Amino acid sequence: MATNGPLGIEGFNHLSERQRMHLLFDVCSSPIWARRVLAGGPFRDDDALLDRADRVLAELPDAEVDAALDGHPRIGASVSSAHSPSSAQEQARVADADAAVKAELAEKNRRYEDAFGYVYLVCASGRTAEELLAILNDRLDNDPDTERRVMRSELAKINRLRLSRLLSKETV
Repeated sequence: MATNGPLGIEGFNHLSERQRMHLLFDVCSSPIWARRVLAGGPFRDDDALLDRADRVLAELPDAEVDAALDGHPRIGASVSSAHSPSSAQEQARVADADAAVKAELAEKNRRYEDAFGYVYLVCASGRTAEELLAILNDRLDNDPDTERRVMRSELAKINRLRLSRLLSKETV
């Protein structure tokens, strides 16, 4: 019987495999990542889950990381909370940006995608559009190998943030 309060690691461990898989897929849209994280359970504590998530991501081939990127909308693009509640929450401060900053973000996003072949990914939580634009401008100067490492690091940060939020989410 479920009780009110945070899901926590014990609650996560007691969910069905299908429920845990669904929750993990909401964190990261790579099915392989979700399956491999799940295979490491049950987890003794939050850190064990977060560490497993990091290790699995670090071992994913680039093609599967690209699949994970498919679940992330462009920074500054219109994000529906119905379609991507995590992204909508994480990019909330971008919505208030003025039109010129949003237009520059859109243009630089296109340049980034042309240069690297995938969406500009950054842990946007709590950051303004101006901050995200400055980071994007800096990263446009990276060579492809450096940028791939930076992108993977940002994806790990996003996954950890989402997992922590998931474990602290109230249940009914």
